[in-house]
Amino acid sequence: MPDPLTMITEAFTSFLFGKVETTRLPVRTSTGQAQAVYLPTAAPGLGDSGVIIGREVYSGKGYIYDPFQLYGQQLPAPHWLVLGESGNGKSALEKTYVLRQLRFRDRQVVVLDAQGEDGVGEWNLIAEHLGITPVRLDPVAARDGGIRLNPLDPSITTTGQLALLRTIIEVAMGRGLDERAGFALKVAHAQVNASVTERQPVLTDIVERLRHPVEDSAEAMNVDLEDVRAWGLDVALVIDRLVDGDLRGMFDGPTTVGIDLDAPLIVFDLSHIDRNSIAMPILMAIVGVWLEHTWIRPDRKKRIFLVEEAWHIINSPFVAQLFQRLLKFGRRLGLSFVAVVHHLSDVVDGAAAKEAAAILKMASTRTIYAQKADEARATGRVLGLPRWAVEIIPTLTPGIAVWDVNGNVQVVKHLITEAERPLVFTDRAMTEDSSAPDPVGPAAPRTKAEVDLEKQLANDAVA
Repeated sequence: MPDPLTMITEAFTSFLFGKVETTRLPVRTSTGQAQAVYLPTAAPGLGDSGVIIGREVYSGKGYIYDPFQLYGQQLPAPHWLVLGESGNGKSALEKTYVLRQLRFRDRQVVVLDAQGEDGVGEWNLIAEHLGITPVRLDPVAARDGGIRLNPLDPSITTTGQLALLRTIIEVAMGRGLDERAGFALKVAHAQVNASVTERQPVLTDIVERLRHPVEDSAEAMNVDLEDVRAWGLDVALVIDRLVDGDLRGMFDGPTTVGIDLDAPLIVFDLSHIDRNSIAMPILMAIVGVWLEHTWIRPDRKKRIFLVEEAWHIINSPFVAQLFQRLLKFGRRLGLSFVAVVHHLSDVVDGAAAKEAAAILKMASTRTIYAQKADEARATGRVLGLPRWAVEIIPTLTPGIAVWDVNGNVQVVKHLITEAERPLVFTDRAMTEDSSAPDPVGPAAPRTKAEVDLEKQLANDAVA
C-alpha cells in the first residue's frame, strides 16, 4: 500500500494536469524473429513419402498419401472409401491418383468403369494415353466375338468356381440357395469338371448336367434321380440367362485370349451395361472372383482395385461377402481396394447392411466431398467424424474434401497439373458433371504453394 503522502500528491497532480499514462515505444522486428515468439501450429501430416494429393487448406502444407507407405504404421488396412455428390471432384481425384501411382514401377491398377458416354467408359481416355485397350464387356458385341470371361476358367480353383456360381445364382434370384438346390449345383459342377477335360468347361455344360443329372449324384445321397433334377431346375433356369438371355455371349465360352493381366492399368469397361439392372452386380461378382484367382499373385507388386458405382457391390449381400473375402485376402498380397459411392445411405440402409458395415470398417481411409447437411450428419455418425468436420462438409467447394486417415482428419484441396488436365476433364457429359466449375482452372487464382506443388508433380517428384 502506498503511503498517505504519496496518495495525496498523486491525487493533487491528477487534478491539476490530468491522469499521467505511460506510453510504450513500438517494437519493430522481422517475420523471421517474430515467428520465434508466435509459433505457427499445424496438425502433423502423413509423412513425405508417397503420392502428392494437393495441399491442406488450413496450414497450406502439401498433402501426401499412400496406403502402401502408411500400412502397418498409421493405417491398419490399405482400403479407401470415397464419398460425395456428383460434380465435386471424385472422378478427378481417382484419375489423378491412379496416374500418379503408376509412376511407381511396382504399382498395378484395375478399374471397374461403370460410367461413360459416346460408347466408351469414363477411363477410356486415360487407357488410350497409356497405350492400353480396355476390356469392354458388352452383351451385344460379345455375340460377335467380343470379350468373354469364363466363370469356369481353369485358372480359378474348383472352390472359387463353385462360390462364383452360387453368387451369380443368388444375386439373380434375390435370395440364398436352399440346401437341395445347392446340392444339385455342387454335384453338377463336380460332374462337369470330371467329364470335360479336352477343353475349358463352360456354363452350358453346367446347365446340361443340371437338366440331366447322372445316377451317381442320386446314389450318393440315396435319393431319387428325379428329385435331384427337380432341385436343380431353378438353378438351371438362372444360369440359362447367362447363356441364352440378356447377358448372352459374355460368360458362355472360354475366356478371351489376349487379356493382358500384366499391364500397369487394366480397365473393365462396364458402361454398356444398365447400371440399374441385375446384370451389374452379377458382372462385378464375376470380375471380382476372376481377378482374385488370376490377377492377384504373391509377386511383391502393390495393386489397386478401384470400383466405380461400388454400391452395386456393397448393397448386395452375396456380392459383398465375396468382396469381403477378397479384401481380407488381398491385404496379405498388397491390395488396396478403393470404393467410390455417392451416398453412404446407399449402402448402410440397403439389403446388405451387415456386410456393408464390415467393408466400411476395413476402409481406414475415408474421403468425403460436399454433401447435403442431413447426409453429412448421417455420414459423420457412421464414420465417427469429429463435429467440426461434419459441419463443414455441406460448405465444401468442388475439389476440396475432408480426409480421415485412421483418425487423422484434414481438409485437403486436390491439385491437378496441366499435363493431367486434358485426361481428367473431358467435353463429354460424365456422371461427374464436366460443366461444374473447375476447382483449379486457369482462371482461378492459385497460391505459390499450389504452383510449387504443381511443378513438383510435373517433374515426377512423387516419392
